Amino acid sequence: MVLILLRHGRTAANEAGLLQGRLNQDLDEFGERQAQAAAKHLAQTDGGIDVVISSPLKRAQQTATALGLPVETDERWIELSYGKYEGVPHADIPSEVWQMWRNDFSYVPEDGEALSTLDERVRAACDDLVERASRQNIVVVSHVSPMKSAVGWALGTDIGISWNCHLDHASICRIEIRGRRPVLSAFNETFPVDVS
Repeated sequence: MVLILLRHGRTAANEAGLLQGRLNQDLDEFGERQAQAAAKHLAQTDGGIDVVISSPLKRAQQTATALGLPVETDERWIELSYGKYEGVPHADIPSEVWQMWRNDFSYVPEDGEALSTLDERVRAACDDLVERASRQNIVVVSHVSPMKSAVGWALGTDIGISWNCHLDHASICRIEIRGRRPVLSAFNETFPVDVS
């Protein structure tokens, strides 16, 4: 059995290059197609999908709904709060702020959240899923930062891994549960999107 992490499809903020965080946007038209492409692929999972869990944000919920199964909501899978930087273009974030995020996992932007706090909640969510994922195929629909935290959990590394990997929209990572041990078996899988 496997824990499958699915990043939400694209939103208008993503397309515009904005730091999105907790902005609660809908998928754009292309993001909806990405969600459908991921759902089509995941329908072929050996043994089928047993459980779908999602962040409460609309873009994740809409991606999860495309899977055609009931959706459990777990707040721990919500995106990092970038505080006052939400909605700001990536290129306009001061370089010293990026450095603080990279060098100090406890750094909290004004009205935001520390990477270390996100990491604690995501690792707790992962620990809570180990037993279920050892007997069921579980899809968790989330966001880039929580997914990277979960990958770090599986690999036994810290949240610093976030700065050394990239996840596309509507991509998946697979974490197999062997005994009670997580093993990363796939990272950043993407699927052709029908644009006709």
